[in-house]
Amino acid sequence: MKKLFVSADMEGTCGIMHWNETERSHADYPYFAMQMTREVAAACEGAHEAGYGEVLVKDAHDSARNIIPIALPEYANILRGWGGHPYCMMYGLDSTFDGIVFTGYHNAAGTDSNPLAHTMTLSVLEMRINGELASELHINSLIAAYEGVPIYAVTGDEGICAWMKEKSPNTTVVPVNFGMGGATRSLYPMEAAKRIRAAVKQAVQRPRESCLFPMPERFQVEIVYREHAQARKLSFYPGVRQTGARELTYETTDCFEFLRMAHFLL
Repeated sequence: MKKLFVSADMEGTCGIMHWNETERSHADYPYFAMQMTREVAAACEGAHEAGYGEVLVKDAHDSARNIIPIALPEYANILRGWGGHPYCMMYGLDSTFDGIVFTGYHNAAGTDSNPLAHTMTLSVLEMRINGELASELHINSLIAAYEGVPIYAVTGDEGICAWMKEKSPNTTVVPVNFGMGGATRSLYPMEAAKRIRAAVKQAVQRPRESCLFPMPERFQVEIVYREHAQARKLSFYPGVRQTGARELTYETTDCFEFLRMAHFLL
């Protein structure tokens, strides 16, 4: 029986453009939690139609209590909450899975294709991996590579979809939002779900080797924080160097050590 892993974020959900829409304490939130769920369910359904019998969904946004479980298909399990593991948004993934789909993802801190662009936390202004601005999708794609599981599809804002297409040309992307400064143009919500379902159905039938994310030989990581005091405090993590008032640098050739560092510094 083929198994799919779905990591679901929210800031790239169709129509999102304001932080209030992503936070449980605000009146705008329930609608977008429903749309997030709808897009995840569409990904599950597409994979099931292509022969996947089991899906594990990781609710990977904020409280990790956003997806409405009853609205998912019966063959989907959901992993809610945070396990405290360096895999974070990918917790639950291992090498037994046949593929990965990311839904609701957004571009990196320091980019402008999403009004809510950030990388893990708003306290980070920029994170770079080997000189390139790094997103949550970048980090999570490295986890996929570490486990040897192909990434079949990504949904979210146009910027993050373009990034994935550049890195892994055979990975299918479904842009549902198009950022313009503090504004977002988005698809009709049901059309977004329709496209995701069809795209995932087709994507998961690709040869797995064609959708494996490339693993770098080394990791040179630079993190710029909003506050200099935070940089100072976190500079005491083993192997970290403070290279500016708000900037830390870390280098390793071990992917898991990179993930361990990110777990504590982000």
